[in-house]
Amino acid sequence: MSVVPVARGEALDADLLGDAAPAHERGRPHILLVEDDPGDAVLVEEMVIDLTPSPRLVWVRTLAEAGRLLRTDVPDCVLLDLHLPDANGLEALARIREDNDRVAIVVMTGLDQEHTGLAALASGAQDYLVKGRVEPELFGRAVRYAIQRKQAERTSAALQASQMRAQENARLERGLLPTPLLGVDRVVDVVSRYRPGRDHSLLGGDFYDVVQDSNGLVHAIIGDVSGHGPDAAATGVALRLAWRTLVLSGVTGARQLDLLEEVLLAERADEQTFATATSLLLDPATGQVLIRRAGHPGMVRHSRAAVDWIEVPGGPALGFVPGHARWPAHAVPLAADCGLMLFTDGLFEGHVGRGSERLGEAGLLELARTLRAGPPEVFVDAVIERVADLSSAAGGLDDDVAVLYVRWRDTGGQRP
Repeated sequence: MSVVPVARGEALDADLLGDAAPAHERGRPHILLVEDDPGDAVLVEEMVIDLTPSPRLVWVRTLAEAGRLLRTDVPDCVLLDLHLPDANGLEALARIREDNDRVAIVVMTGLDQEHTGLAALASGAQDYLVKGRVEPELFGRAVRYAIQRKQAERTSAALQASQMRAQENARLERGLLPTPLLGVDRVVDVVSRYRPGRDHSLLGGDFYDVVQDSNGLVHAIIGDVSGHGPDAAATGVALRLAWRTLVLSGVTGARQLDLLEEVLLAERADEQTFATATSLLLDPATGQVLIRRAGHPGMVRHSRAAVDWIEVPGGPALGFVPGHARWPAHAVPLAADCGLMLFTDGLFEGHVGRGSERLGEAGLLELARTLRAGPPEVFVDAVIERVADLSSAAGGLDDDVAVLYVRWRDTGGQRP
């Protein structure tokens, strides 16, 4: 491998190269010449010297040497001869792209091989030059424009990927965070919120749903699938859809959680995936709420007069001990002026301040008590915003947060 020394020129126009240049040579282009003919390499050197600013030029004679460099010292542009000792024709181009598809490639062809240059463009090269017909000005323009086109290609691909993630997020959000199914005679008011974690990537596996059946009973669930990304989100969607189907089919109680666990076992991507959940059955005739808890955190009971923590005894998360778990039911009274705020653990497990301290359940309860005034929407939003503020010094919320708040609908002081 040879390094061709060239004179240092002025800084390259930032609008031309953008972020394509490596950090260690930012502002000065880096060219890798793959050419086995020393005479042709000298001609390229002479044209490089005439460029302002002058690139850093590295010359190798084989594709194998180029492959090793592309994995450690990525150039802005590869000048590629298509006739090498270890590769010939478009095979050389294909192998360069396999080693690093982010680099711009300008192919160099012989006088009688212009058709090969056109084929190289169709195969992914950014430009081609015909040996013996290249002037310094044409050479410099070809290299600069090739880098620019590759940068535009990468930007376009990143934008397309971002748009696809946004579309996927929208589809997953509809599956994970549905509109409550309450009908015109609903007996509860519902406030639901979702806040993504600081990476703002694909949704996690947080999900919730609320359904009022034909007898006026209200069924609600909130859950959290372990992990992040599309697998966790897809599993969450499957559990949420299965839960609504079970409710509408009249399947409730412990049998409902048994079947949800079976769905989890069938849908999860690996055996380590589990899901926590809390299910509610609100009976307007008695003013009681039947709670079943599968490894999920407790909840906050909220009224203007008081805020307290409710955490009934429960069983393990879904998928922990398949086929052997039990999830007992516990009845809790819910006065007409009270609401229950359920949430996923992202609301209290994040760091607060700049150290390793976490908010925790006790910290969340204390915070909620300072914000209890106001209607449910104001209370929920204030809690989320206050938690987000506390976590800002640590970079924001670590995890996704889902919140579901249910209370009896205001009917002039009379329970429905």
